[in-house]
Amino acid sequence: MRVLAAMSGGVDSAVAAALAVEAGHDVVGVHMALSRNRDQFRTGSRGCCSIEDAGDARRAADVLGIPYYVWDLSETFEETVVADFLAEYSAGRTPNPCVRCNEHIKFEALLDKATALGFDAVATGHYARVVEGDGGTRELHRSPNDAKDQSYVLAVMGSERLRRSIFPLGGFASKDEVRAEAERRGLSVSAKPDSYDICFVADGDTQGFLRDRLGARPGEIVDASGDVLGEHDGAYAYTVGQRKGLGIDRPAADGRPRYVLEVRPADNQVVVGPAELLSVDRVDASLALWFDGVLDGPTALAAPGQWFDAEVQVRAHGAPVAARVRAVPGRDDDGAGSVEVELTGATLRGVAPGQSLVVYAGTRVLGQATVDDAYRAASRASQVAEGVR
Repeated sequence: MRVLAAMSGGVDSAVAAALAVEAGHDVVGVHMALSRNRDQFRTGSRGCCSIEDAGDARRAADVLGIPYYVWDLSETFEETVVADFLAEYSAGRTPNPCVRCNEHIKFEALLDKATALGFDAVATGHYARVVEGDGGTRELHRSPNDAKDQSYVLAVMGSERLRRSIFPLGGFASKDEVRAEAERRGLSVSAKPDSYDICFVADGDTQGFLRDRLGARPGEIVDASGDVLGEHDGAYAYTVGQRKGLGIDRPAADGRPRYVLEVRPADNQVVVGPAELLSVDRVDASLALWFDGVLDGPTALAAPGQWFDAEVQVRAHGAPVAARVRAVPGRDDDGAGSVEVELTGATLRGVAPGQSLVVYAGTRVLGQATVDDAYRAASRASQVAEGVR
């Protein structure tokens, strides 16, 4: 196969490219330039896709003996991932930019361009497995490396793009194994530190980045009863479940810590309260995407509208929680349906609108949706009885 290897400049993508070459594929390496700041270097930075990373990717491609190119996708990245990040925080939601990057950049812009150029597949350094399921369907599964598993952020890619993707690191159980493989192959990135946090917020100051882009928007911090406790410079800087940096001078009457319970952009208010009010047992999500064989075909787990048992996860490295799940068919123009979730095991804490909800059956990824609402069923029933949403 003709394979385009996405090379970020890190050890994972370098080893993935090497394994694709070793498998006999005709491989071309490409580095995606996503930053508009051409002076950004990785040294002292927490991000990725810098000029320094592009040089590391080029040296790895030279060692592998494969052609190498740099594609400038910074405009697309700014218009999709960064714009979505700002819009979601402005709307009082909590986005996951890694999910949006995989959706719009790696498995849309990159993969679609690769297909147009005649490549059969794209290889990346993600930690996830592809398994041939019943009926010849390709299933996305968790990596055996629990600490690095990236199936959560890949769930948004869908079946059609999964068919054109290769994850050569799927069988590696630890990052140390990948580093050893890189060292054995003479790749200089074998000891390179991992990137972390949000790649376009290289200094790690997310609130500062939002403040610079969105400006000051002073408002009130209130408790669940509506009593004003303090002020904020922008509700966008707060997210559900946050404890530190609330900007409240006086402690709670009972001395217990306060957490962000809700962000109300329409009122420009941040609602805080005790930890127990963060626990939820119901989640509603929209823009659902299901993989082949989940709701269709002879081995389908359930029909649309039918409840089925699964596990759900709402954070990249959060613990999956047992649940009953129902896919509700879409009624809007794009046909995307919604997902209703009833937790049957432990409750989830601090679930925020905008988060990605991924549905699993064991290690298999079934589908993904974006959280709209999370609540305690008993509390919601009480509100409905009282005529309050």
